[in-house]
Amino acid sequence: MENGRYVNSFNSQYTSSGWMSVLKWKITTRSNVQLPDKKEELDKLLPIIQHWKREDLNRTIPGLRFIWIGHASCFIQMNNFRFLVDPVFSERCGMYSRVGPKRFRPPALTVNNLPDDLDAIFITHNHYDHLDYLSVKDLNNRYGEQLTWFCGRGVRESLSDMYVKNIIELDWWEEYFFLKKEINIAFCPAQHWSRRGLFDTNKSLWGGFAIWDNTYKVYLAGDTGYTHNISIFRQIGQKYGPFDLSAIPIGAYEPKSIMKNQHVSPDEAVQIHKDVQSKKSIGIHWGTWVMSNEYFMEPPKNLKQALQNNHLDPTSFIVLKHGEILDLPE
Repeated sequence: MENGRYVNSFNSQYTSSGWMSVLKWKITTRSNVQLPDKKEELDKLLPIIQHWKREDLNRTIPGLRFIWIGHASCFIQMNNFRFLVDPVFSERCGMYSRVGPKRFRPPALTVNNLPDDLDAIFITHNHYDHLDYLSVKDLNNRYGEQLTWFCGRGVRESLSDMYVKNIIELDWWEEYFFLKKEINIAFCPAQHWSRRGLFDTNKSLWGGFAIWDNTYKVYLAGDTGYTHNISIFRQIGQKYGPFDLSAIPIGAYEPKSIMKNQHVSPDEAVQIHKDVQSKKSIGIHWGTWVMSNEYFMEPPKNLKQALQNNHLDPTSFIVLKHGEILDLPE
């Protein structure tokens, strides 16, 4: 931390893009997103598998279950431990309910669809596409103090303002034993930044999570750029890997002049997959909101090519349909 603000201390060359760069992109750059106007075409390209019965979500035998809700939001079950990652169910992600990017794909789950025995929520950082007031409010209204919320240092203030209880704040490399479910949790470094208002840039910490019990290890990368000068991801793999399952972002990487330090491309996502020693990875952070300039279906296409370039099994790093259930072992 420097002058009361968190920094990407492992990368002395890290720089963030200012408002003028973003404004110039928005005004002068032609959009490559090519989002279809018709819902029927979107349904064909990005189908939604919705689950209306809560009991359908629970895995009844030991193992891992992963459901991609959309963007960075996921439901994961590790044996008898059930949790959400960066749950956002709102129509828009922004400071207010009518401001910010609008979904072009609805969430595959709603708060009412979730199982009754949800244990925890993991928040990787405080950006609006990862921490949403209305979603937190709805989760809090349904579950109350049944939930334990895990986050980086400084995020407690935002969660407390949303009347959340049972908050565990962690620093990079800090570990916590969740006695209630006998689960180990570590907050891992990522190259990113934080902000919810005009004057709180980097006042809270961003990162990912390693989560493990006696049988499985899961890695949640969070939002991140790739650290070329020193691979924090190799360090994560050496300290906590190999991982049975990882959720790694693959979208929102164009234009590179703005996004390269904060979001990875599919090629860099594959490098993270290798660095952390992930046996199976899921590509997230795409296909939900228009937040960047690449063609909206490009991330999975480029992911497939990156795996081929690295001579990796194409089933080792995949994308799921919204709401699709992945069970390990299958």
